[in-house]
Amino acid sequence: MNKNRKTKKRGFKLSFSLLVIPIALALATAVYLFIMGNPSNFQGNDSANSPLPGNIYGIIYKGGFIVPILMTLLLMVITFVIERFMAISKATGTGDVVDFVQVVKADLQNNDLDSAMMECDEQKGSVANVIRSVLIKYRMLEKDNTLAKDQKLAALQAEVEESTSLELPALEENLVVLATITSLATLMGLLGTVMGMIRAFAALANAGAPDSVALASGISEALVNTAFGIGTAALALIFYNYFTTRIDKLTYNIDEAGFSLVQSYAANHA
Repeated sequence: MNKNRKTKKRGFKLSFSLLVIPIALALATAVYLFIMGNPSNFQGNDSANSPLPGNIYGIIYKGGFIVPILMTLLLMVITFVIERFMAISKATGTGDVVDFVQVVKADLQNNDLDSAMMECDEQKGSVANVIRSVLIKYRMLEKDNTLAKDQKLAALQAEVEESTSLELPALEENLVVLATITSLATLMGLLGTVMGMIRAFAALANAGAPDSVALASGISEALVNTAFGIGTAALALIFYNYFTTRIDKLTYNIDEAGFSLVQSYAANHA
């Protein structure tokens, strides 16, 4: 039953992740064409002309077709950052994780499994889920007279590792997307920069007077894409590192609690 629920949950997350891309692309394209590309943002009410002085929408529109792609990546970053905030906050539980682990360790030193189980029920979250699962195994091993002490310790340690392996994928969900966008946004921004510079140099290469409109458009395309790409990549990198740090702390607390459980069993069952 638990495995079926986990499978459905992963299927939902996978579907959500796949839906974000086309929705973000459609939204970014609509904003680019109908808001930034609105003729009122340009001289002569024509998007083919230069943007009005100081009109940020028109300036960004002149970044070219790379802009909606970068906007899509930015919207994906924002979406997955919000999703990870919610997921990791839920995984952290209702109270301070460090305090919770210390309380559980104190209960284990007193061999008070009931109190430790109650703490898990109140705390909730990934750390509490792992500890509760191991506590159930702990209680089962106490009643098992067929295994030697070393076998019971090994079984308890295996339960810690298995429970942890079930929780970690949920914590790390979609982080690979943020990591990919970190590199992809930089490369797309660089591509837009190169294309803008090509257009600018092409305007300078015209015989006679350079095409000032084409030159300005090329430079604008290069700068807009550079700024968009670097900004999106920086945002994705910051939150990727933030989330991995929080996950590392949760993992450390799980390992610490699991080690305490094994040591408690070894001390209380000579």
